[in-house]
Amino acid sequence: MPTRRRRPTGAVTRLTVLTMFMVFLIGVFAARMAAMAQPGARAFTDPIAEVFRVLSAQYVDPIDIGKLQKGAIAGLVGALGDPYAEYIPPEDAAEFSKQMTGQFSGIGCQIEMRDGWLTVVTPLEDSPAWEAGILSGDRIISVEGRSTFGLTSDECVKLLTGAPGSKVTFVVLRAGKETTYTLTRRQITNKSVRGLRRSNAGNNGWEYLLDPARKIAYIRITQFTPTAPEEFGAALADARKAAGGSLGGLVLDLRGNPGGVLDAAERIADAFLDEGVIVSVRGRTTREQVIRSRRGGPATDFPVCVLVDGSSASASEILAGAIQDHGRGVVIGTRTFGKGLVQTVVPLDRQRNGQLKFTTQKYYLPSGRLIQRTDDATTWGVDPDPGFYVPVSDSEVQARFLRRREFDAIHGNGAPPPAQAWASPDWIAREAHDTQLAAALRAAQARADTGAWKPVGDTAPAEKAIASAELRRLERSRELLSLEFARIDKRIAALESSAAAGEARPPRIDLWPDDIELEGGRVLIRDRSGNTVATLRITGQDLERWLLQADVEVEGSGR
Repeated sequence: MPTRRRRPTGAVTRLTVLTMFMVFLIGVFAARMAAMAQPGARAFTDPIAEVFRVLSAQYVDPIDIGKLQKGAIAGLVGALGDPYAEYIPPEDAAEFSKQMTGQFSGIGCQIEMRDGWLTVVTPLEDSPAWEAGILSGDRIISVEGRSTFGLTSDECVKLLTGAPGSKVTFVVLRAGKETTYTLTRRQITNKSVRGLRRSNAGNNGWEYLLDPARKIAYIRITQFTPTAPEEFGAALADARKAAGGSLGGLVLDLRGNPGGVLDAAERIADAFLDEGVIVSVRGRTTREQVIRSRRGGPATDFPVCVLVDGSSASASEILAGAIQDHGRGVVIGTRTFGKGLVQTVVPLDRQRNGQLKFTTQKYYLPSGRLIQRTDDATTWGVDPDPGFYVPVSDSEVQARFLRRREFDAIHGNGAPPPAQAWASPDWIAREAHDTQLAAALRAAQARADTGAWKPVGDTAPAEKAIASAELRRLERSRELLSLEFARIDKRIAALESSAAAGEARPPRIDLWPDDIELEGGRVLIRDRSGNTVATLRITGQDLERWLLQADVEVEGSGR
């Protein structure tokens, strides 16, 4: 049988002593590490624990431990002074995930509250609602027997969403007829890449060609979700196919895009660049990471103009900045938001589904510039190229948004969207209410015709124009805040007067019936002597709300 070789007795003794000595050293080291770590941690947590013990033992009413815990965590995060740091409690985890990934479980409808009722803006592609024939404009009057009238949109969303495989019953009012639907909820991915308008082919896809003759396409990215790169690749392939195999240009619309997943922006930027830095990321606890493009991107063989505005943030700025810094195309519109920070989401081990989101890194454009906006900054974000600054007013943005929503909606039954003449910038400005897209098309057409980019925006220095626009925006914000304070003061005075008179509720003041169309009308201002001081054109329906806060009273009515 095999034999086992034994060590000499002296060797065994020396090995035993050495092992014991090593164990002793490790113990001393661990004790010292614990001694160094514990005082700092305990010095921080002990006062908090003491406050909790005192409140638990002596507060006049029973305390809500969960509420105190949330408040303590939120206080810690808030004390960082980081506007992007956030504590996500377990009950908000699903909504947070929906916002980050574009995924949720429900019937698949974009909704709004209209005239007090839950109304479908559009069903989403390949969703239970879309398959059941739910149409844009349908009024959902009840869900599981509960009326939707007077509810908030969040309350209605909670009624319609639920676990995959569960069922929900709701009643739709369409053209005066009520129809009951029972649908099975399933996982929905809200697509973030869109085209110019819905296709007339009956498949509820998108059409991407702005100018078929010049093969200029249009692609819009609403958010950088994890699936955005694949969606962009599919949209680009569809646009090429519609153009006959190659493109003469692309308008990439990033307006209103708040950002999203950094990796998604990097991958889409890589599609446009043949080489060079896309972005570099630096943090206090991490080494600098430089992300570079690789050769052979699928979007390198045509000129591109990128549409941005003040709501284009974070990942949108990475993509626009990379294209601009490498001279890959031009940036058109207005200055972007200025968010040059990267957030990390960390799950909390001791709180199931609890998460922390906080800033861990800053990112820098290929030029090395940090675009983060601070309170004392005069420059930030990504600016349009010289000659391509195209500002718009708030009312123009609202008109564009409402018109765009019509083009985005799935109307059902193969009904075509409104008549199109997209190859005409004048038509886009007039009918689509989108002067920025009209300018982008003019630039792309000039590039296709002449081989050069020609200015289509303001000739004033962008820096001065942007500073003036920001100043007007801040002044307007201050004005609105002043109006709100005035409204509160007036409300307080009315309540004090009511209380003194013993009335239960102040009467509601209505200056005119709500169904009167005011937009385009006029307001005549006269002084005490009856002389005309000013004539104001009404540009919206909110006049009554503001007049109720002003120093005016009703003398008579036109009806």
